Amino acid sequence: MTAPRRDSKWWGWGEPERLPELDAAALAMLRERIGELEPWPLARELGEFELPRAQGLPPALVDAVGAENVFDSTEDRLRHATGRGYADLARLRLGALERAPDAVLVPADAAAVRRVIDASAAAGVAVVPFGGGTSVVGGVEPLRGGFERLVSLDLTALRGVEVDPRSLTARLGAGLRGPEAEAALARHGLTLGHFPQSFEYATIGGFAATRSAGQASSGYGRFDALVSAIRLLAPAGDLDTLETPHSAAGPALRELVVGSEGALGVIPEVTVRVRPAPAVRRYEGWMATGFEAGAEIVRTLAQGPGLPTVIRVSDEEETESSLALSGPRGIAGRLFGGYLAARKRAGGALLIVGYEGDEESVARRRALTVRALRGGGAAYLGGVAGRGWEHGRYQGPYLRDTLLGMGALVETLETSHTWSRLEELRAAVGAAIRDTLAAAGTPPLVWCHLSHAYADGASLYFTFVCRARRGEEVAQWRQVKTAACEAIVAHGGTITHHHAVGRDHAPYLEAEIGTGGIEALRALKERLDPAGIMNPAKLLSGS
Repeated sequence: MTAPRRDSKWWGWGEPERLPELDAAALAMLRERIGELEPWPLARELGEFELPRAQGLPPALVDAVGAENVFDSTEDRLRHATGRGYADLARLRLGALERAPDAVLVPADAAAVRRVIDASAAAGVAVVPFGGGTSVVGGVEPLRGGFERLVSLDLTALRGVEVDPRSLTARLGAGLRGPEAEAALARHGLTLGHFPQSFEYATIGGFAATRSAGQASSGYGRFDALVSAIRLLAPAGDLDTLETPHSAAGPALRELVVGSEGALGVIPEVTVRVRPAPAVRRYEGWMATGFEAGAEIVRTLAQGPGLPTVIRVSDEEETESSLALSGPRGIAGRLFGGYLAARKRAGGALLIVGYEGDEESVARRRALTVRALRGGGAAYLGGVAGRGWEHGRYQGPYLRDTLLGMGALVETLETSHTWSRLEELRAAVGAAIRDTLAAAGTPPLVWCHLSHAYADGASLYFTFVCRARRGEEVAQWRQVKTAACEAIVAHGGTITHHHAVGRDHAPYLEAEIGTGGIEALRALKERLDPAGIMNPAKLLSGS
């Protein structure tokens, strides 16, 4: 028997012991920029949390996994009732949820997954596939879609690993967390190289289902580029794609499964392309004269000699805020605070640049990158600055928990556009966030960074912080989220670069792919999931 994981905060992100604190300077900066914050304690402890009454499961569904693999405690149902977006965490802090799965099922293998799907389809039970539960767009919310009963299908037991070192591929179980997959590959001297901010808790199946992109995607590729073959268990039957480097045999079915977000079926395993683990990892910081200058350097690299493994550009606001929030006790303050503080007074934009590989390739790529950086007017901060970023690369969600407890609304969203329209999009989305929140009397801090780059464009990742309106936290979030999404759509950006569609972005998908695209996706869902039991109301609104 494998139980659902219970090793993270039920009310927040990650390890319960990790609760970063803000120093006096950071607190003063927040008060100056967004006003006084009112502490926001948890309304209830776990044992007092209010969930809707669970509905009993059909005996055939229990038999599909075995009674010992069915979990219906308050804790297990609660842990599978939300992802980790702001709206999710706000509801958890408020101490009650309108929706929760009736039970959590943990299938031992793909055959058990198949039995669960068959039994659920026969009995009319909705199924929400569940990996790490790290969705920030409502991707695992238990929306019933008209079904009386709903189960969360936790894939944690699917952790198989098969490595083909000659082909440099690996078949990985969907339930492997990022660190587990990397540890298994490291035993063969290999790496997947996929490191999103959710890396510590997100899973292989989740990476595939959401078309994930990692912080090192410039060097290793987004997750969709790493997928060699994939398997889907749908109510109508199984779909297995051929493990081959390329095929011209019609539209790529692999592409239909990657990014399907559990709405078509369950992904039990993924075959991925891997690489030899790097002998050298070198990260360093640079300071551009401003965000636009930094973005131009990245464009020059993307369209010329090529990108390093990691490259990201923080705008002036993020450069200043990141230093303040890390503080003298934080890694940034300890390693390069003085130099960065002097530079930021001149309005600079921080670049983090990283190289991974063998010594020769790292030296060659760094030489080309440094030429572009210096040619664009950037100043070298040093390796300690890069190592500071590397050390804290997964810290953001933990800091969010601290800020929420202080009474702040903290949210992120991302998009992308062509180089010709990137600055237009950045200005429009930033203005939508600022104006919406300021008009409601909660002026925000808004910052942005360029997180992924291509020859034709780049992504933008926004973070904003303001005072939460007590008693209206979710409504406040919905108002500003809507304004930002409408600005993205109005300016032709994608509604999501790597967070996925889920529930939050589903209303905007038609603006991106058109009515014909929506009809094609609906037809595909109706064919693969005739009863509509798979992850209702995600990806396609009303599905």
